[in-house]
Amino acid sequence: MNLAAQTALWIGIAGIFTSTGYLLMLLWGVLRFRRRHAQPPQTADSQLPAVTMMKPLCGLEPGLEANLETFFLQDYPQYEILFGTRNDRDPALDIVRRLCQRHPQVNVRIVYSGEPTRPNAKVCTLEVMFREAAHEYAVISDSDVSVSPQYLRRLIPPLLDGRTGLVMCLYRGVPTGGLWSRLEALGMSVEMTGGVLAASMMGEVDFALGPTMATTRAAVAKAGGIAQLADYCADDYVLGNRIQRAGYKVEFSSETINHYVVNRSFASSVRHNLRWMKSTRHSIPGGHLSSVLGFAIPFGLLAALGGALGGHAALGVELLVWTLLNRLLMCVAVGWGVVRDPRAITSCWLYPLRDLMGFAFWVGSYTGSTIEWRGEHYKLLKEGRMERVSGPIGS
Repeated sequence: MNLAAQTALWIGIAGIFTSTGYLLMLLWGVLRFRRRHAQPPQTADSQLPAVTMMKPLCGLEPGLEANLETFFLQDYPQYEILFGTRNDRDPALDIVRRLCQRHPQVNVRIVYSGEPTRPNAKVCTLEVMFREAAHEYAVISDSDVSVSPQYLRRLIPPLLDGRTGLVMCLYRGVPTGGLWSRLEALGMSVEMTGGVLAASMMGEVDFALGPTMATTRAAVAKAGGIAQLADYCADDYVLGNRIQRAGYKVEFSSETINHYVVNRSFASSVRHNLRWMKSTRHSIPGGHLSSVLGFAIPFGLLAALGGALGGHAALGVELLVWTLLNRLLMCVAVGWGVVRDPRAITSCWLYPLRDLMGFAFWVGSYTGSTIEWRGEHYKLLKEGRMERVSGPIGS
C-alpha cells in the first residue's frame, strides 16, 4: 500500500471512530432529553405573568401570514404582541393588519425603529421594542416560525423561579419547496439539534437559539442590555452566553417549534449556511473546529478511496456502508426522537447527502470572513462582531 493510500485510509478510520463516538453520545443525549422533558410544566393561570411577545419583521417570506397567526392563537391569560419594522412601508405590515382584524381580542402594537445605525438591524429593532414593551416577561421570536397554542404556557414557567434567565426552544426544520429546502430543513432538525444536544451535555448551557428566546427585562439588564448585541452576527448566542455569565441558568423548553426554510434555491441555501458556519467559527472557534469530528460521510468516502487505492477495497466499502448507516440512525434518533420531525423518518435517506454538505460548509467557513445578510456584505471580526463593508447588492 502506498503512503498516500495508507494515510487516507487511516484518516478515514480515525474520523469514523470519532463520528461513531459522537453518534453514541447523541443517542444517550436523546434519552436524557426525553426523560427531562417528558412532562410539560403545569402552571395555574393565576401564576402566569403577563408577557410581551416581540416579532421583528423585514419584508415578506413564504408562509408569513400563517406563521404569524399562530402567535395570535395562544392559550394564555394575558399577552401582547409587538411587531417591529424599520418604517410603516414594510409590506409585512399589511399581513399584521389583516391578522389584527381577524383577532381583535389580541393586544397588538407596531413600533418603528428607523434605519439601523449598527450592523445588526434586528437588534436595533429589538432595542426599541424593549423600551416599548409593557411587561417584565419578554419572548423574542423570528418571523419564520410557527408555534402551538400551548407555546407560552410551556415557555414561561421555567422563568418563574428567578434562577432561570432564558428559556429557548429546539426546532424542527420545515421545507417550503424544492430539494435544497428539504436538505436545509433536515440540517435544522438533525445537525443543529445534534450539535445543541452535544453542547448541553458538556456542562451548563451557555448559549441561546434565536428562533425563540424567553427572558425577563431584569435578566437582560443584568447581562448588559439588548443594545450591546447590535454589533454581533450571532446575537442569540451572545445573549444566552451573557445571561448565563450574569449568574442565571439557560434552559430548554418542552415546546418544539416549526422553523420554515425560506431558502429554496441552491445559491440562497449556500449563502445562508455559509453565513451561519462563519458566524459560528468566529463566535465559538474551538467548538467549531472540533465539530468536524462529528461528520461521518466525508471520512467514509476517504476510507473507501484509501482502501481502493491500497488494495483493501472490501474494507473501504464496509467502512463507507457503516457511515451511511451511522447517519441514517442519527437522522431518525435525533430528528424524530427529539424534535419529532416526521421527515427525519421519511427522508432519512437524504441525510447522508446533508452530512456531506455540512462538511463542505464547514470547510467553506475557513475560506474568508465576509458574509452576505439581507443583500449587504459584512466582515466578521473577533468574537463574532461584524462591520458593514458594502452597501446593498440586490436581491
